[in-house]
Amino acid sequence: MGTIAVPGEMSQTSFEEFQRQTSLMASCTLLWQELSDHFSSLEQDLLKKSQALKDKVQTLNHKTKETLDVLVKREVTIDENVDLALVKVEERREAALIALEKGSDDEIGDSEEGLLLKLRSFCTKMDSGGFWKFVTARKKELDLLRAQIPLALADCVDPAKFVLEAISEVFPVDKRIEKSDRSNDLGWACVVVLESLIPVVADPVLGKSRLLVTPRVKGRAKEIAEAWKESLDQRGGIENVKTPDVHTFLQHLLTFGIVSKEDTNLYRKLVVGSAWRKQMPKLAVSLGLGDKMADMIKELISKGQQVDAVHFTYEVGLVDKFPPVPLLKAYLKDSKKAATSILGDHNNSGKAMHLAGRKEQSALRAVIKCIEEYKLEAEFPPESLRKRLEQLEKVKVEKKRPAAVPANKRTPAAVPANKRTRASNGGPMPPAKAGRLTNAYVSSFPTAPTFIRSPSHAQYPAVVQPYAYDRPAAPTMYGSRSPPGNHYAYSPEAAPPTLAGSYPGAPMTYPAYGGYGNGLAPVYQQAYY
Repeated sequence: MGTIAVPGEMSQTSFEEFQRQTSLMASCTLLWQELSDHFSSLEQDLLKKSQALKDKVQTLNHKTKETLDVLVKREVTIDENVDLALVKVEERREAALIALEKGSDDEIGDSEEGLLLKLRSFCTKMDSGGFWKFVTARKKELDLLRAQIPLALADCVDPAKFVLEAISEVFPVDKRIEKSDRSNDLGWACVVVLESLIPVVADPVLGKSRLLVTPRVKGRAKEIAEAWKESLDQRGGIENVKTPDVHTFLQHLLTFGIVSKEDTNLYRKLVVGSAWRKQMPKLAVSLGLGDKMADMIKELISKGQQVDAVHFTYEVGLVDKFPPVPLLKAYLKDSKKAATSILGDHNNSGKAMHLAGRKEQSALRAVIKCIEEYKLEAEFPPESLRKRLEQLEKVKVEKKRPAAVPANKRTPAAVPANKRTRASNGGPMPPAKAGRLTNAYVSSFPTAPTFIRSPSHAQYPAVVQPYAYDRPAAPTMYGSRSPPGNHYAYSPEAAPPTLAGSYPGAPMTYPAYGGYGNGLAPVYQQAYY
């Protein structure tokens, strides 16, 4: 006999089959959902790519239309520009003939009009050598030259060729035989002349986008640029090339429209190396370095040139990415650290204090100027910086001011001015360098008496406060030796309570910056220009 299924077993089997079917349906549903999402994603990607292609096609069509319009405009203006050029050539030829007939222009005055007439005289005669000597001799009239040179260059038959010939004495290579320290740097004159040429050669219709420079002159300008680049090794490499030379080279590229994309890295290194120059941010943008500005700013910050970085950020609009106030505060902090390290020179404490003060003053002036230029007073009030700068300047003045000697403190004995006093007993001794210098001169005539302070009553400027530590009083006269220095007089981390807290006044019987015997302070270059 067959077995009869128990109702309970049938229910259990049916339930298990139902669960299996339910699990299968769930798996199919999930698989369907994944497939649907995948195809939806593909559809969205296709739509985005299609839209991007449409935008690119539209942009290309717009650029093509603009380019065609420019080409049509150039073609239309060619005849007009040729006519204008012929008229100008004829006018300049006649002006040159008239100038040659007049001969010497010595009777022209030195007024503003006289300056323009002299410049025009050189330009109409195409006397590039005389023009160059005239310009380089008038550095003090720089603003006037900037305004008058473009007007004068307009009278040249070939302004671009005239400028290349004018600056050829020092660019790309300095060909001068006789040089002097005062007239050695003529980069400023090259830059002024090159800048003045741009409005003269700009297209009267299209402007600076098309420079009216002949192919021959443009080729010559490219050769000059290549010669300058080849001379970099002789100048000691990019790191050692002088900033005026860099500025002249970059301005030369922009003036003649010969910027090369292949030399972008070279331009970047040159700009960063001379970033303190005021015109460098604008030159960088004109050279096509706008997309590299963020990396250049980071490099400047890493080198401790935060003030230069601020100028670059404002030029390219990256103020949000590189906030200026934290950069300026970091620059002040670094300058204080540098001043502290300078004070570590215990061999010449007077010189070290002088350099440290110069360093801090230079940093304060640069930051204050930056705050005023970019209107940052609300974020970084400069009042405390100005007070600190005034303190340093007053201390410097007090150190140079001679101290008055009361009459009751003077010694009755007087010695001639060409005699020194021994530190031990006040007796006279020969002049300091009479036995060492061949041109030493000792007067045989009596001179006005000079009263020497008593060593036991050494007087100091009234603003100097007593030292915070005990030590024996320094003698007033030191014979031929330099006075001992105070290694604890300057603390850059905190402002002193009194004007003389940072730089105490030196005794007035020896030079304030001693060791050289001439009584003059050594000159040191500022940290920032």
